[in-house]
Amino acid sequence: MTPAPWSEPGCFPVADGIHRIPLQMPGDGLRAINVYALETNSGLALIDGGWHREDTYDELTRALSAIGRAPDDIHDIYVTHVHRDHYTFAVELRRRHGCRVHLGSGEMVGIEAIARLGTNVPESSLRELNRAGARRIAERAYNDSVDEPFAAADWEPPDTWLTEGPLLLAGHSLTAVHTPGHTKGHMVFQDTDRGVSYTGDHVLPTITPSIGFELGEWDLPLAKYIRSLELMLDNHDHIMLPSHGNTGSGVHARVHELLAHHERRFAATINAVDSLSTPTGLAVAQALTWTRRERPFDTLDNFNQMVATCETLAHLDVLAERGRLNVEHREGVDVFTVR
Repeated sequence: MTPAPWSEPGCFPVADGIHRIPLQMPGDGLRAINVYALETNSGLALIDGGWHREDTYDELTRALSAIGRAPDDIHDIYVTHVHRDHYTFAVELRRRHGCRVHLGSGEMVGIEAIARLGTNVPESSLRELNRAGARRIAERAYNDSVDEPFAAADWEPPDTWLTEGPLLLAGHSLTAVHTPGHTKGHMVFQDTDRGVSYTGDHVLPTITPSIGFELGEWDLPLAKYIRSLELMLDNHDHIMLPSHGNTGSGVHARVHELLAHHERRFAATINAVDSLSTPTGLAVAQALTWTRRERPFDTLDNFNQMVATCETLAHLDVLAERGRLNVEHREGVDVFTVR
């Protein structure tokens, strides 16, 4: 019998006092986000909130009813990072039931930028696209994001800006670990007593997270991501409870796979630079293949071309920092060459 896909709606026990609730993301390639409900001495706490959509509240209500609970039992929500599939429904639950929302302090820059922009425009990604010579992709991304619905109320600040260290959560010995890279303030939550880690988008079982798709200054996000992966190896190995995909894999084994993936990507990036007459970020991205299916760049939609181009820049920048590439600035566009 074929097992049900991980994204199937419901409420699934994963460890003592922990339930996995996939909340749907229609129209998104990730299909769903795993929100984790933790039984505490005073109700429920959530790890991540989900994406605020019209149906999300009813979906969560149905899931919690399977364990005799309801949304008004939730007293705290610990959000791994600021992306809307993790943060925006947490804010809605606070509005309805008064629960407290906690977010990594490194995400303050993003929350402040969203308030300033008042739109879904990916301002920072557009800047990097222009640096990569991808102006047409930037123009299309701008037009697409301007047309998207935007609700400022979904992006109100959290109650608490988290820093690294133990969390006061009755019945669960959680520790927040700062793991920047995917976003500036990404947090992994470790539960040493149960031997599990809520890895958010930092460590995912079958895909690699996007790098640098966030607001704020570009500060070598891939270098930070790699250091954050290595940090996971300094801790005890835990069972991974990721935001997208199945639970049950070991964190350390997957971290080693992700580190190896990026080393292979560095090698492919250098080869692409060496083969091109004008190796801009866009040209290198077009020379590489994408996703696990090794898709050509031109088969991606504009959003994923934007993400792919920015991720290519992230690899190029690290290679330049390591002394493997030279970079020349030509009228606002970076051109890379092999040293």
